[in-house]
Amino acid sequence: MAELRVPSVQHLARNWRDEPAAIARLLVRLALNPPRFNYNPLYLAVRDLLVLRVPYEQVAEGIRRKVKNEKVRNNLLSVLPLIRDHFAGVSPDFYQTIDKRYYPVGRGLMVPFEPPMIYGVGGQLYFPWFSFWRRNPLARERLSLFVTLVDEVLMQDPDLETARFEILDFSCPGPKAPRTLTVLDARDIPRMDEARKTQMLEAFAEGYFQALATLAGTPPPPEDRDEPPPPDPDQPGLFD
Repeated sequence: MAELRVPSVQHLARNWRDEPAAIARLLVRLALNPPRFNYNPLYLAVRDLLVLRVPYEQVAEGIRRKVKNEKVRNNLLSVLPLIRDHFAGVSPDFYQTIDKRYYPVGRGLMVPFEPPMIYGVGGQLYFPWFSFWRRNPLARERLSLFVTLVDEVLMQDPDLETARFEILDFSCPGPKAPRTLTVLDARDIPRMDEARKTQMLEAFAEGYFQALATLAGTPPPPEDRDEPPPPDPDQPGLFD
């Protein structure tokens, strides 16, 4: 049986669909075709550039040497200059990672939330969230859902509730355009009302458990036996 891993809060929002059956089909497809790479080298690059002050070319060379797949390597290197430029001149007073927390989605499903880092400059606490998807970043209702859930997690921690929450979107503005960096201030993103949030989370939980049943060999209800949607070329998996 293919393993269906529990998605993060960000991936929950991105993979949300209107109907549980559509969510289930998507999750099954992702479980059967798991991602071949992740963006972890870029999180390490942020730390090296921002905190350790490792020279940019040394960081880039580390990615060139360690990432063997040419396509993946070029993908990571296309983001690196944007990271460098964004943090150029920033000298944090402190930097730290944050322990993983969990958000209760429903039906016993706990979704992990693991902020990459926080840092402080001049008394202001910053919480950047990195979105490294090349295309189809979180937008509209899915973006509101993500920010709403993060808000609820942050508000539980008095040490983080005053943090400036920013989303760093490294996507391409067009099909043939290079990546750019768009910084979204979470204060400008509308929050989801409680009723709609609950409805969306219930749909996701139902879709998740339908996917588990399908992967375990239990036939889904007849109305859910549709052909899966064509693969999203920019969505190789939940955890890329």
